[in-house]
Amino acid sequence: MDITPLAARTAASPPARDKATNAATDADAAALRAAEAFETSFLAEMLKESGVNQASSSFGGGAGEEAFSSFLTEQYAAKLAGRAELGLSQRIFEALKARGTGA
Repeated sequence: MDITPLAARTAASPPARDKATNAATDADAAALRAAEAFETSFLAEMLKESGVNQASSSFGGGAGEEAFSSFLTEQYAAKLAGRAELGLSQRIFEALKARGTGA
């Protein structure tokens, strides 16, 4: 079996861009990540309020379930944000971008 070195498998480096383009791209990427994180947090709060992850009496509950149920709710929200086409993160991104450029 022949294994190629890791360096040989890496993609070619992207074409060089000027610093202003890189800064704008980095700012847009940061704004998009912030918008997606906000959408996930918003959905997590909505799921908490809806009671979607409340302990059932038949399962047993306990301190462990109470302590870790918020993590499960956050994962539900992340999956929902990734799959549902709510458009919330896109609108937040556009607002952040407009605020950053002064438009």
